[in-house]
Amino acid sequence: MKISTISGGLASFILTLAVAPLVLGQTSQVLKRTTTKTDKFDFAAGGTVAIVGAPLGSIRIVGSKKNQIEITAEIELQAASEADLTKLADVTGFVTDESTGRTGIVSYGTYNKLGDKRLWKKFPKDLLGLPLRIDYVITVPRYCDLEIDGGKGDLSIAGVEGTMRINFLETTAKLEIISGSTTATIGSGSVDVALGVNGWRGRAANIQLATGDLRVQLPANVSAEIDSRILRTGSIENLIPDLKPRDRKVPFTDKSIIAKAGVGGVALNFTVGDGTLKIERLALSH
Repeated sequence: MKISTISGGLASFILTLAVAPLVLGQTSQVLKRTTTKTDKFDFAAGGTVAIVGAPLGSIRIVGSKKNQIEITAEIELQAASEADLTKLADVTGFVTDESTGRTGIVSYGTYNKLGDKRLWKKFPKDLLGLPLRIDYVITVPRYCDLEIDGGKGDLSIAGVEGTMRINFLETTAKLEIISGSTTATIGSGSVDVALGVNGWRGRAANIQLATGDLRVQLPANVSAEIDSRILRTGSIENLIPDLKPRDRKVPFTDKSIIAKAGVGGVALNFTVGDGTLKIERLALSH
C-alpha cells in the first residue's frame, strides 16, 4: 500500500465530518466505546515517518533516543448498539507500511474502507459515516523526517530533528522546530511555532494558515530573510524591535513585514489568510 494513494484524504475528511452527525442523529440512542491499539518496531534514525490521521483526532509526536517507533492509538467509536460498535471496531484502526528508510502509519475506518477487504463485503451500509476519533501518541527516533496529514484535532511535535511536511484541516498546533526545513499548510485554527529551540541552525520554513491565529517565536540569534503577510483580514503584531526592513523603501505595515534578521540567509515565510500573526522572541523556557 502506498501512502501517496491515500494521503489525499482531506477531501474525504471534510465529507465524513459533515455527514456523520446527520447519520447518528437518526438513531434513538448513542453508545460510545473507547479502545487502545499499540504497536512498536525497530526503525533506524535518518528515515521518514509518514502519518495519515483520522478525520477527527489528535496527533502527538515525540522524539526519542531509541531507534524505534512506538504507536499508541486511542480509538473512540459511536453507534446505536454494542453489536454495531463491535462491527465498527473490526474495521477501525491503523496499519503500517514498513520499508527501509520509510514507514507509513495510516488510519482507516468507514470513511476510506482500508484494512481487511473481507470485512467490507457484507458491512452494513447504515454504519457508514458514523463518528469515530483516533488520538495518536507516536514516539519516533530523534533524527528523522516527518510527513503528516491530519483532519480535525490537536497537533504537537517536540524533540524531532529533521524535515517536516504538515497538512492539517483544522488544529490547535504546537510545533517545536530544532533543525530541518519545515512546510506546513493548515486550514484553520491556532498555530504556535517555535524555531531554533536548541539554537539557530539556519533552516527554511514556510507556514501557511488560511484562517486563525499564528504565533511565531524566533531565537535571539536568528539570521534569516523573513516574509510575513496577512492576505485579507487581520493584522501582524511584531514584538521584535530590532527587525529591519529588507528594503528601506518598503516599510512594515500591519499586513506585511518583509524583514532581514541578523545578516540574512534562509527564507522564513509566514502567511495568514484571515486572522492574526504575532512575531516574538523565543521564550527562555525553550
